[in-house]
Amino acid sequence: MKINPLILFIICILLGSCSSELNEPDSPQPGGSNPPTDPTPEPNYIELPSYPQRTGDAEKGYEYLIYGDYMNTGIPYDAFILGNGEDQNNILNREGDNSIIPHDYNAITADNGARVVAMNCLQCHSSSINGEFKIGLGNANFDFTINRANQVQLASTAIALLYGTDSKEWEAFEPFKKNLEILGPATLTQTRGVNPADKTTFVLTAYRDKNTLEQLDQPAISIPDEVIPSDVPAWWLLKKKNALFFHGISRKDYARAMITMVLATIKNADKAEEVDEKFSDILAYIKTIEAPKYPFNINQSLANQGEGIFMNHCKGCHGTYGNNSTYPNKLIALSTIGTDPALSNFYTDNTPEATYFKDWFNNGWFGDGQNALEVIAEGGYIAPPLDGIWATAPYFHNGSVPTIKDVLNSNNRPKYWSRTFDDSDYDTEKVGWRYTIENAKVNNHTYDTTIEGYGNQGHTFGDQLTSEEREALIEYLKTL
Repeated sequence: MKINPLILFIICILLGSCSSELNEPDSPQPGGSNPPTDPTPEPNYIELPSYPQRTGDAEKGYEYLIYGDYMNTGIPYDAFILGNGEDQNNILNREGDNSIIPHDYNAITADNGARVVAMNCLQCHSSSINGEFKIGLGNANFDFTINRANQVQLASTAIALLYGTDSKEWEAFEPFKKNLEILGPATLTQTRGVNPADKTTFVLTAYRDKNTLEQLDQPAISIPDEVIPSDVPAWWLLKKKNALFFHGISRKDYARAMITMVLATIKNADKAEEVDEKFSDILAYIKTIEAPKYPFNINQSLANQGEGIFMNHCKGCHGTYGNNSTYPNKLIALSTIGTDPALSNFYTDNTPEATYFKDWFNNGWFGDGQNALEVIAEGGYIAPPLDGIWATAPYFHNGSVPTIKDVLNSNNRPKYWSRTFDDSDYDTEKVGWRYTIENAKVNNHTYDTTIEGYGNQGHTFGDQLTSEEREALIEYLKTL
C-alpha cells in the first residue's frame, strides 16, 4: 500500500516525542517556601487494618502485564509503526508485534478484530535510573503539561485518511480518541514529572455509570478545574501496605482497585469482569518485585551510626528493616505531618464531588461482590515503607522535594527548582535528583512549590537533627 506523504507527516507529528528547552536560571537563590513547624514526638495517626487479598500466578501476571488486552482500544498497529518507527530496544524481550513497540504499549487485538497499540500499566509504573530499567519504579518523567487532546486530533485526521471512518481500525480507535479528548484538557499539570492520577480517576468515574460502567455522553457531575498532583509510588512497596495510594483511601481488594485504569477504554462491566479475574495474577507478580540496591559506594561505618538515629527518630512511622523487619501501616494526621493537604482534603471535604466519588466506588460495580473495594477517606497521608528510597526521588506525595537531604532539612528546600530529567543526573551526596534553584517558574520543567497542591512544607522531623546526624541517617537510608 502506498502511503500519502501528508498522512505520514501527520502521524509523525502525533507520535514523535515532545520536548521543550530548559532555560538556565538568572542566578541561584536559596529556596524554602514555607516556615517549618515544630516536630511532634508522638504523631496522631490511624492504624490501617489489613484485608485478605486474592492470590494469583505471578508468571501469568507478568505475561498479562506486558501482552494483555486490559486496555483494549488504541492506535491502529500499522499507523503506530508508520509514525513512530520500529523500536529496536525491546527491553522486555517481547516477541511478535510487541518486540518492535515501546515497553509501555501492548499490541493487542480489539474486540472487533482490529490490531491496535494500547497503553499498558508500565506507562506510569516503570522507569530508569542511572541507565537501569526497573519495572515498578514510578515514572517521574512523564509530561502531563501537554494537552493530549490536541495530539489525538492529529491522529484522527491521519487515521481517517489512511483507513476510512467506516473501517474496523477507526472503530477500534474511536473510543481511545473520545477518552483522550475528555481527559486531555482536564488533567493538565503545572510541571513535568508529577502525575494527575487522582483527577484522571475522578473524570473517568464522572463519565461512567457506576453499575454498568457504560460511558455517558455527558458527565454525571461537574468536573472541578483543579488538578492536584501526586508522585507515582514504587510497586515494590505494595506488599507491605494495608491501603493503597498516599492518602490510603483504597481499602480491601487491591486487584480491583488497580483496574480503575481500564475505565478509559472498556465498553461495559463485562470487560471489567474479565480483566478483574486476571489482575489477581498481576498483583501476585507485583508482590515479587524487590527494591533495587543502591549502586554506589556506602560508608558502612557512617551507615551504622545512621541506623541508631533512624531507630530513635523514624521507625515509629516508617518501620524497621533487615532481619525481622516491621512496618506499622500508619495514616498520619495532616496536623502532624504538615505536608501539602490539598490531595487529602479533596476526599474529606464535604463537597458534592467527594460524595459522588465515594458513592460511585462503594455503591456500584467496584464495591459489589466478594472482591469489592471500599473507599474510606480519613484524612492524612500514609508514612510509606522506605525500601529502595534512594531510587524514588522526588519525595513527598506530590514530588515536591528533590532529595532526601532536603526532606531532612525543611529550611533548605527550594521554592522553585528544575531538573534535567536525565536518569543519570543523580546526586549521591544529597540522594536524589540534581537540581537547579530558580528565581521563579521558568517553564514546564520548573517545580513551583507556591502553587496549591504543589507545596513542599511539612515533615519537619529532621530539622531537630544536627548536620552530622543527617549525614549519618542519609547513609543508612542508602542501605534500605
